[in-house]
Amino acid sequence: MTRVTGVDACRAGWVAVTKDTRTGNISWALHTTIQELLRAQPVPAVFAIDIPIGLLRSGVRECDVEVRALLGKPRSSSVFPVPVRAVLRARSYPAACAVSIGVEGKKITKQAWSIVPNVRTVDAALRSSGALAERVYEVHPELSFMQMAGGRAMKDSKTTAAGLGARRRLLAKHYAPWLTQALADRRALGSTEDDVLDAFAALWTAERIAAKEHLRVPARLQRDEYGLRIQINA
Repeated sequence: MTRVTGVDACRAGWVAVTKDTRTGNISWALHTTIQELLRAQPVPAVFAIDIPIGLLRSGVRECDVEVRALLGKPRSSSVFPVPVRAVLRARSYPAACAVSIGVEGKKITKQAWSIVPNVRTVDAALRSSGALAERVYEVHPELSFMQMAGGRAMKDSKTTAAGLGARRRLLAKHYAPWLTQALADRRALGSTEDDVLDAFAALWTAERIAAKEHLRVPARLQRDEYGLRIQINA
C-alpha cells in the first residue's frame, strides 16, 4: 500500500487529494467524473469519499443517526438526509418526491435531492466492481474534523471565516505546506476553500483507514442489498 486518497465533490466534479505513504508526497487533482477518479493509476489502496455509500430500500441509515448524535447541534445539520435507493431512478425533484412519498410517506428534502446525482454515479461505479467497492469508504468531513480535534465538534460553521480558520489550523498540523499550496490552486481545481479542506479531512481519514485506526459508525459493519458498506468512517 503506497497511496491513499481523500475526495470531496465540487462544482466542477471531484477534488481528490492523494498521499504517497512511502514518500510522504501529497498531490491534488480535479476529476470531472467519478469514473475518471476511480480509474486513476496507480489505484490507491483507500479512497475516502464524502458521499453516501450503501442505500436502504426504506427507512433511515443507522450511521447517519449515530453521526448526528455524535456531532450534536449545530453540526448535526451537516449530515444530509440520505435518499432511499428507489429515488436514484428519479430524474427530477417532483419525481423524486413522488417516489419518496410512495416508499416513506414523505417528500425527499431539497438537500437530499442535491446530492442524488453524485450518489447515483458513485453507487453505479461501486456496484460494477466488487474489488473497487472494497477500496472505497464513506466519510463525513465534520466527523473527521471532530476526531482531529480530540472529540470536539467544530464550534463554527465552515461557511464562516472563523470556521474555515479553525479547520485550516487543524489540517495544517498534518499537511502544511501542501495545504497552503492546494488552497492557492483551488480555482484551478474548480473548488471552493471548504471543498479543499473537506478533501484533506477525507485524506486524514483515509490514512487512518489504511492503518486500521479509524472510527467506524456504527461499530458493526452493515451492508446494503448489493453488498456496499453502510458505515461512516473518521
